[in-house]
Amino acid sequence: MKCPGQDMQYWTDTAIFNVDCPKCGKSVEFYKDDTSRKCPHCDHRFVNPKMDFGCAAYCQFAEQCLGTLPEEFQGVQDSLLKDKVAVQMKRHYKTDFKRISRAMKIARHAESIGKSEGGNLNLAAILCAAYLNGIGISTAEAILKNLSADETMISEVCELLVQHEKSAEPSSVESKIIHDAVLLQDIQENSSGETKEKDIVSAEQLFTSSARGLAVEFA
Repeated sequence: MKCPGQDMQYWTDTAIFNVDCPKCGKSVEFYKDDTSRKCPHCDHRFVNPKMDFGCAAYCQFAEQCLGTLPEEFQGVQDSLLKDKVAVQMKRHYKTDFKRISRAMKIARHAESIGKSEGGNLNLAAILCAAYLNGIGISTAEAILKNLSADETMISEVCELLVQHEKSAEPSSVESKIIHDAVLLQDIQENSSGETKEKDIVSAEQLFTSSARGLAVEFA
């Protein structure tokens, strides 16, 4: 069966649209399933800004459907990886909904902090590490390899997990974000009575100003 989203018989009048070329500004026609198109005016190839690759996070035929993506899609591929990691994390924990919920909340904290902190951060690596926090380094590495993550990404994610697991003082902004995302969830659980008194944590232990701002909301 062909994916309905890719089958033209299900398309509406919004399935074909024009996008201004980011290089020359001329109008370029796109079909909704085009991954990229070359501008007929200046030959600049650019990606489809309206294409949604969310289904590729879990579809077993994603590679055949999308084909070989151009280099400028690396950001999209990284974004898809963190979505795939989230799916695999849920499969790993199966019916342990408490662990799944905690991992999802930590990832949301990490994304919020990362976007607020700004800068040249590897948000995909941060979110992968957030989802895989507490799952075990070897298991996390196996999940990433099974998802065909590149070696650089695997190394960055595992380094973030190792630093956090060893309770080492964060040495990068990314590791500080992971530390703060986990601590924020601990604070939130503590404020709701889910954490034992001996495990009480404080916002003073947070490294980023963004996380400290979020902690105020849990007080």
